[in-house]
Amino acid sequence: MKFFVYLDNGTDGLAVETDFGFSGLLKTDAGYPGDLLTLIRKGPSAMKSAAEALSKGQIVDVAAVTALPPVAHPEKIVCVGLNYADHSAESGFEQPKYPTLFSRFNSSLIGHGAPIVRPQCSEQLDYEGELVAIIGKRARHVSEADALNYVAGYSIFNDASIRDYQFKSPQWTAGKNFDDSGAFGPYFVTADALPKGCLGLKLKTLLNGVVVQEAMIDDMVFSTAQIVSICSEFMTLEPGDVIVTGTPSGVGLARKPQLFMKDGDVCEVMIDQLGTLSNPIKDAQAA
Repeated sequence: MKFFVYLDNGTDGLAVETDFGFSGLLKTDAGYPGDLLTLIRKGPSAMKSAAEALSKGQIVDVAAVTALPPVAHPEKIVCVGLNYADHSAESGFEQPKYPTLFSRFNSSLIGHGAPIVRPQCSEQLDYEGELVAIIGKRARHVSEADALNYVAGYSIFNDASIRDYQFKSPQWTAGKNFDDSGAFGPYFVTADALPKGCLGLKLKTLLNGVVVQEAMIDDMVFSTAQIVSICSEFMTLEPGDVIVTGTPSGVGLARKPQLFMKDGDVCEVMIDQLGTLSNPIKDAQAA
């Protein structure tokens, strides 16, 4: 199942993909099954019932409404740095033997189509196309072999980074949490509709139509299953928590000459079977 979270004339809506496109219901419509986070917390049967209800709703033109992040207010957003060996190498880091974990916050999230904003204080706005795993049930001390059973589904992320602020200190929090820098979406695809752990799928990032990143999900150093298991060793993962699994090589910081995003650019992140996350770039003054 593929879900789409949107806003139509100020009213929240939820749609599901059918053979005829997307069908959905607004929050004010009879039969609206609830927001996606609530459905994830209720489990697969609730999502299946919701899909049936939504399929009987109105046709939704996804290009004519405002796309929202699939989960706008997750309790936790856990990001993984240096999770592709070629990206670690281009960044000048020795490949870590343990995942490099950092946090994003809800205030940085935007949806598909919304502008990624380059702040007035920096010109070093970089792209990072990534796979997102969304937790479906509470996970604590979960084995790697069982970890994917705790993933409800997947989406796409552009972990846009302000590089000079990222490296002002050993911790990356500042550079990874500027407002309007975490593009997320456009769809949430349930895990049962995809290969396990999304293995076999290809990720591409395009800047102004030119491919700047390309890798297989299989190339991750730490798989989705390993990341979920490792995180569950030290904290309880809750339904709706978002795990952003890392970016491959090709980032603008490592290029010669460096390639940073600027006002007027368009950045797209594509993953097989998950869709395309597209966002224009705007300077803060213009935005």
